[in-house]
Amino acid sequence: MSEREQPWSDDPVRQGRILVLTDNPIARSIAVIASTVGRTVVVEAADDGGPGLHPQSGDAVVLCDHDAPDAPAVLRAALASEASYVAMMASRRRAAGLLEDLVAEGVDVSTLHVPAGHDLGGKGPGEIALSVVAEIVAESYGRTGGPMRG
Repeated sequence: MSEREQPWSDDPVRQGRILVLTDNPIARSIAVIASTVGRTVVVEAADDGGPGLHPQSGDAVVLCDHDAPDAPAVLRAALASEASYVAMMASRRRAAGLLEDLVAEGVDVSTLHVPAGHDLGGKGPGEIALSVVAEIVAESYGRTGGPMRG
């Protein structure tokens, strides 16, 4: 009898935290999905950045509210940190003004994921969160997140 091959590893996954700014339906869905895949999630409920997210090496930072009063400061700090992934929930059009301001200040926004997530076509908070968590997981393994068939 041959041994069955399992498509997963039982080895513990050691990845950075997922830091999410502003408690809203997408943030809560990110927390559920990311927790399910074994990631530690910190949701900062205060839309002014609260006490601060303090990203560390390997962390992912997701700004779920581009209209948050402290959005520019959060992005500035995250992009200057050792976070491995920094993203903002916003359309390119809605993000344009904020990005222009950051670039004018000399902030390098080349690594900012905006809009956050993979293009899955989802519209609901859970579907959007799934696309963001999928992008974070793919990036953490150096993958693009495309189809496995090929």
